[in-house]
Amino acid sequence: MADMQGDRHWDENHSRSFLDYGRYFVPERERQIDIIADLIPAAPDGLMVELCCGEGLLSRALLERFPDCRVLALDGSERMREQTQKTCSDHGSRLTTAAFDLADRDWRSFSEPPQAIVSSLAIHHLDGRQKRMLFADVAAALRPGGVFVVADIVRPPSAAGLAIAARQWDEAVSSRSLAIDGDLAAFAEFNRLGWNYFRNPDGEPIDKPSSLAEQLAWLAEVGFAAVDCAWLFAGHAIFSGRRPDVAGQA
Repeated sequence: MADMQGDRHWDENHSRSFLDYGRYFVPERERQIDIIADLIPAAPDGLMVELCCGEGLLSRALLERFPDCRVLALDGSERMREQTQKTCSDHGSRLTTAAFDLADRDWRSFSEPPQAIVSSLAIHHLDGRQKRMLFADVAAALRPGGVFVVADIVRPPSAAGLAIAARQWDEAVSSRSLAIDGDLAAFAEFNRLGWNYFRNPDGEPIDKPSSLAEQLAWLAEVGFAAVDCAWLFAGHAIFSGRRPDVAGQA
């Protein structure tokens, strides 16, 4: 994330850093995973797709919460895909991993319409035009009644909002560091890496978060119903929309 410079993209070194420090750096991580799962309606034998699966914690939660579902976990990092397979090893028969590029469109059709498409901490790497295109493609791909759930950083539209988000994120990471290790070493690494986007929101071209209001509007524009934000803290939000059961109906 914030340690990438210029036009560099996420590479395996960044994957290693996230695997090492994600449990400290992601605010209320377990709560976020639970909320994402809570927003998904159960469907027997349904397909669920995770975009940028990382280490596989969300994919594992879906496999555990929905014992008849199958999960397609997509990530551009080989290290992340390997870790996802390990994380979900108890449910390996229902998990498929595959390489992809989030910004490309060739992966956005599936062998069957998914019941849910979810993403955590990834879509902010797309600019506004790319996000709108992704939202439209996801709406077209989902089965009727299917849901799209996004957990991501969102950009507050004011300087005051940026300051609040920055402060809350610092507090969340320092508290987590103390709770897990009894010291602030992980928080020091958080600062060394410059991970808090809200401290320098214009410093990293690879980070392109849009506001929450913009993204909710874009979901509605492409036909999602029940568009809502379920959780917001430290500049991180969980928001979602549902494809209508019948065209034109909520």
